[in-house]
Amino acid sequence: MSIPQPPESAKLVVSLFLKEKDIVVDVAKDLSDKLGPVDMVSSWLPFDYTKYYETEMGSPLFRRIFAFKNLIKQSALAKIKLATNNIEHKYSKKGKRMVNLDPGYMIKSKFVLATGKNYSHRIYIGKGIYADLTLIYTKGLFQKLAWTYPDYSDKIMLNHLNLIRNKYLRDL
Repeated sequence: MSIPQPPESAKLVVSLFLKEKDIVVDVAKDLSDKLGPVDMVSSWLPFDYTKYYETEMGSPLFRRIFAFKNLIKQSALAKIKLATNNIEHKYSKKGKRMVNLDPGYMIKSKFVLATGKNYSHRIYIGKGIYADLTLIYTKGLFQKLAWTYPDYSDKIMLNHLNLIRNKYLRDL
């Protein structure tokens, strides 16, 4: 018999990409106001794995990763995704986003992103939001899965996520 156990606290991570770098400070302030203080920010990371967003947002696109100081309950992910959707809407012009925000969380064994799009490997978590198991941590490394987006498989991204994981382990 399995015995229900409370889930471990998680490290909140938000990936942000945009074309106009000059709005990143304002977006970061909005994120901090809604989600709490940021304790790690990546340098600008490459974002050239897909042309999917260029129609809406233009190109070239630039990415940053924000990790937040306060650990969260895993069950908060749907509410957080709705909050980041509201921030995206704030920075929209004529129905097109100027910024894309992908919130997720990290625990010792995995990295999970939130999405409003259903797919076979995604689990519904409420409020119209699904959890996407993006990476697993095993044998001392993050490992991609068959459905992992190429940008989350990139060596630079994985190195940064490892730094966040190390900070998370210290936070615990």
